[in-house]
Amino acid sequence: MALQLDSYTTLGRSGLRVSPVSLGTMTFGEDWGWGAGEAESRAMLDTYMERGGNFIDTANFYTGGTAETLLGKFLAGRRDRAVIATKYSLNVEPGNVNAGGNHRRNMVRAVEASLKRLGTDYIDLYYLHVWDYTTPVEEIMRGFDDLVSSGKIVYAGISDAPAWQVSRMQTLAELRGWAPFVALQIEYSLIERTVEHELLPMAAEMGLGVLAWSPLGSGVLSGKYTRADIEANKGKDMFNGGRAAVAAGMGALSEKNLDLVDVLKQVAEDVGHSPAQTAIAWLLAKQAPRVIPILGARTAAQFEENLAALDVTFTDAQMQRLDEASAIDPIFPHRFLPRVQAQVRGGASIDRAW
Repeated sequence: MALQLDSYTTLGRSGLRVSPVSLGTMTFGEDWGWGAGEAESRAMLDTYMERGGNFIDTANFYTGGTAETLLGKFLAGRRDRAVIATKYSLNVEPGNVNAGGNHRRNMVRAVEASLKRLGTDYIDLYYLHVWDYTTPVEEIMRGFDDLVSSGKIVYAGISDAPAWQVSRMQTLAELRGWAPFVALQIEYSLIERTVEHELLPMAAEMGLGVLAWSPLGSGVLSGKYTRADIEANKGKDMFNGGRAAVAAGMGALSEKNLDLVDVLKQVAEDVGHSPAQTAIAWLLAKQAPRVIPILGARTAAQFEENLAALDVTFTDAQMQRLDEASAIDPIFPHRFLPRVQAQVRGGASIDRAW
């Protein structure tokens, strides 16, 4: 059965109701040289909300703050219909060492600046954006709890961090009665499935809703790149060489991944949709935990085309083809533990009831 943007789901163990697909705004603004202008950005937001979408993803770093500013402008008069997720961590003032990082000072400074740009007095979901390896976890979680208590944010989330640190922080919050994380944002796609080793099982156990960034693998899963693009972009600066250079620099543009795209194209033809729509739909079909793709685009037409992923349905055989073509090798201890479960259970059949 096809999904709709108003087929809402709760986010993790919270009661917050969000759409099955989130609108990503990293392309809102032309400050980086390749984003969408104001009119095109507004058209994307309007299309999304008119169809019932309510979950909008941004960050203080995106297009130098322009993404948040435009979003605040576009949401005037309908802010309470939107669930706004934004982030802090990346340095927005080079030369000022404390204008980046996960520490409390940056958290407090960044949330005030985001509130101002967004033109709102509360942020629905506030993420730690990128792990910094230096800030004590107690400082982070107490800082989030204080922001929730003050009403400046409603929920806390975390992005791009090791699974063991996230689980440690979630447990700390539970034991101390602090606001827990309700969401985990990670890179996840047919060409980036290593998160299935630890991050996804951790999210399922810890009650975190999962959001997937780069669901098209830096554009590779759209099917627009060829093997000639691999050679053409070797050694290019990923920040100044165009989108293909970004894909190459991120490791997404490779022979192995283009072999996967060949299978994706075959399945896409079977289901009657584009490779991009089919790749996004594969994420939407994942369960336990449910995955919410973040869709960004440079044009309103491109965004609307990607939304058609909601209409894609798969047979078990089609899902199996995609799963097998994109399969990753298990790592220790996951490659070892299944081999000894018979000895652990002593021959008994045991199902977990929770």
